[in-house]
Amino acid sequence: MTQHLKLSFVPATLTLFLLASACTGPGPGTSVDGGKYPDGGVATTPSALSNSPANAATDVALNPSISVTFSEAMDPTSLTPSTFTLTSGPSAAQVPGAVVSNGSEAFFRPAAHLASNTAFTATVSTAAKSAFGVGLAAQRKWTFTTGSTVGAENPVDLGAAGNFVVLAKSLISTVPTSVVTGNIGLSPAAAEQITGFGLKADISKQFSTSPQVTGKVYAANYSSPAPHDLTAAVSAMETAFTDAASRAPKVTELGAGDVGGMTLAPGVYKWGTGLLIPTNITLNGSATDVWIFQVAQTLTVSSAVMVKLSGGAVPKNVFWQVAGKVTVGTTAHLEGVVLTKTAIALETGASIQGRLFAQTAVTLDANTVKQPAP
Repeated sequence: MTQHLKLSFVPATLTLFLLASACTGPGPGTSVDGGKYPDGGVATTPSALSNSPANAATDVALNPSISVTFSEAMDPTSLTPSTFTLTSGPSAAQVPGAVVSNGSEAFFRPAAHLASNTAFTATVSTAAKSAFGVGLAAQRKWTFTTGSTVGAENPVDLGAAGNFVVLAKSLISTVPTSVVTGNIGLSPAAAEQITGFGLKADISKQFSTSPQVTGKVYAANYSSPAPHDLTAAVSAMETAFTDAASRAPKVTELGAGDVGGMTLAPGVYKWGTGLLIPTNITLNGSATDVWIFQVAQTLTVSSAVMVKLSGGAVPKNVFWQVAGKVTVGTTAHLEGVVLTKTAIALETGASIQGRLFAQTAVTLDANTVKQPAP
């Protein structure tokens, strides 16, 4: 009886609300599956919105940007050379290549320049899935025909990593006093692995400052949103490394791995060895030209050596993709974005106008590191 009396005093508006909730279930933004879906437990089906080159395009460059834009973020593990393919000829011979995806866009990168005056078919199958595991609504298939020229290379997209001038996963250290212009980020290692900077924690606990840094210093153990933002930045750094490595080379094994004294035109250069720069080199081109250097082993810039830009070339369009360690010698100067699978070491007094992105550690020694102009 007591329970019935309590129910009789429930306001009519609340009663209506409870009845409506029972009938309609979770509202927008409510998860019924542990947060897997962002829209109340109903995942949408992704579709392909556009592709490049356009269907039936002709006179396409031999180093095309073959891409698809989707209606939502996709699962990068579901976009592979098995689900995003390029074929040619009556027998539909598959073109070797790599697939690079980031968010709602995916690129097929042929391993070599395409054959001239040849028809190709690009296909994305329904095995490609959204970030929530839902397959593509329909297969995307289109054709294009190449011409006979090599086009200008596109810059490597740095994504969220572009918010940092120095980004590493295990350690960032300096022997004072360095001068760093731009933000520093470390993840998944904690702030204790950022040494020599004399860090001072901000009151928000989201970042630190340093007298050696014109910018902010972030680490994985700082307060939100730092951990999330750093995870995104490190993922983008790794994607950028893969993208740079997958571009078809224009020149291979130049100088047998020694390019000292050379002037290099824009393009993609590849070495199956290490790369040594023992004397000054010049990258000559315009402000829109791109250089990508793919190095299978180590990159060494000898002491007091300068990597110079001329003709309007800009450091944001120069990419050093290196599998091994990168060493910039005492008082040497480097231009461009360094993307290494391992470590970067700037020796005493060395400088760079660009970015230092390492999948292990970055070590500095009284260096000048300046982020490139946007």
